[in-house]
Amino acid sequence: MSESPAPRRRTPAPPREDLLAAAMRMIAERGLEKLTMAGLGREVQMSSGHLLYYFRSKDELLLQTLEWSEGRLGAERARLLARAAPARERLEAYVDLYVPDGHRDPHWTLWLEVWNRSQNADDDARARQAAIEGAWHRDLVALIAEGISRGEFRPVDADRFATRTRALLDGFSIHVAIGLRGTDREQVLAHVREFVADGLLA
Repeated sequence: MSESPAPRRRTPAPPREDLLAAAMRMIAERGLEKLTMAGLGREVQMSSGHLLYYFRSKDELLLQTLEWSEGRLGAERARLLARAAPARERLEAYVDLYVPDGHRDPHWTLWLEVWNRSQNADDDARARQAAIEGAWHRDLVALIAEGISRGEFRPVDADRFATRTRALLDGFSIHVAIGLRGTDREQVLAHVREFVADGLLA
């Protein structure tokens, strides 16, 4: 009597965080245009159909990858802002973390793509994107308010100044991320330092 073949073992699916880390790694190494469901599936040894079970669409994959990346940045931001240092130094650290490292910075490349797709996004996706922006804004408002209370900053409207600062940061950061000629990271940091000095320093 012949023996029946041993059952094939199914390879367990990697945890969701591993999938998101792999997606971010692909963006960093190969560019966003190379991040496809099929390409990610080959990277993590999963079928495109299995990935669609996790993410439903490429838009959802991109948004979850952005949320994962933002979670890591948020933890780093919390660490920097919790330091026992003057508010001005912590504000400089916040700006340094915000501005892209350079042309094709993977986080900013992903951020730009998600926001570009948000024109047709549903309410849930738009709320999740707003939550990302809200976290950056709240931290900046709190830092400015703390600096005012300690006498390091002039008594300005912290929420209004944070809104203007982030608009400045976003505009310059897009220039850096897309590699606009004549705009580099060091120039942006200098512009922001000047803006902060003019508007905040007592």
